[in-house]
Amino acid sequence: MGNICSRSANKSDPFSQPGRVLGTAPPAASTPRAPLPPKVSSMGPGRTLGGTNGGSSTEAEDPRSKAALAAQKRAEAQANAANKGKLGSQLAAQKAQTHSQTLVEASRTERAARDADNVAQAQRWE
Repeated sequence: MGNICSRSANKSDPFSQPGRVLGTAPPAASTPRAPLPPKVSSMGPGRTLGGTNGGSSTEAEDPRSKAALAAQKRAEAQANAANKGKLGSQLAAQKAQTHSQTLVEASRTERAARDADNVAQAQRWE
């Protein structure tokens, strides 16, 4: 049964082969190693991927201004899209309301609903 679980391709026990004496150097590697890259010591700012070499302070501000411009364009597009049609104008008016104006409007609709219920109740009993 031992032959079922074992193959001849399995590695043998590491202690079955003779080793080396303590204090001797390990055998030299036959594969050559690549040389280490030269160390670059730069005190300048880091580089952006895809950017040009040699950064300056104007390039650091350029992405910030581009982001601000893009945000402004998005806000303008949203404002223009909200003002289209009847629902857009209603939504813009609702967004412009303050909290107290919203409460007054809700109170007015509740009173109108109660008045309509009272009128309907009076008509049923007469």
